[in-house]
Amino acid sequence: MNAGLRTIVMGALMVVAACSSPDSEGQGTEDLTRNLLAQPVGDGTSTPLAVDEAMASQGPRVSVAEVGFNRGDTTALVKVVEMSDYGCGYCRQFHEETFGPIREEFIATGMVEWKFVPYITGMFENSLVATEAAECTYAQSPEAFETLNARLWADQSEWKSSSDPESVVQAWVTELGIDMETFNACQDSDERIVRVASATTLAGQIGVRGTPTFVVLGWPPLQGALPLQMFRDVLTAAHNQLQQMQDAPGEPGTP
Repeated sequence: MNAGLRTIVMGALMVVAACSSPDSEGQGTEDLTRNLLAQPVGDGTSTPLAVDEAMASQGPRVSVAEVGFNRGDTTALVKVVEMSDYGCGYCRQFHEETFGPIREEFIATGMVEWKFVPYITGMFENSLVATEAAECTYAQSPEAFETLNARLWADQSEWKSSSDPESVVQAWVTELGIDMETFNACQDSDERIVRVASATTLAGQIGVRGTPTFVVLGWPPLQGALPLQMFRDVLTAAHNQLQQMQDAPGEPGTP
């Protein structure tokens, strides 16, 4: 990491507003994150993170490619994984205030591929209902998922505080135009729960200590609902550095 990007990242690490889990410690992943969005880090070795051995011993490693929802160009130089819980207030703040401009300025322009990975922190009682509904909707229609995803953030307090969150979310899903028989069968069979569980296991294995957490492939994770300008600085610097690496001439004797 060059000095300029290191300064930006260190500044971001000092601005933390996140839903924290008191039971999680440590941070990292080794070659686990090399498969992030099926792309290696800059030099093809590993990220600066290390697997939390306490978590790794509890089960097989989870491939990032098997969870979450991808947005953007698969050839984008910068790869980002966002770990969030639908019940987290700071995650809602990020999606309501910051993600829109990031999507327009970096994802839509082909600079960044973004993987959104919702998982269950255990801090919010109704999160599983929201997450499973999002998964079952996505299984039918990515477009319908985007509509439901926005509703889950915008009206978070409605389902989060409800004594019957299933009915609240079900009513929203019926407005999406998807096949409700298929949706209900998905929920009744828990066929998407494996993905939710895998995402939660992944969060533990890479040592996520609070939500939202963002892993820009090849650099230390960023935690919290950081200011938009901070994301702009980090993503622009990461893209510029990767572009320079890509454009640099090969060493003597290399093809």
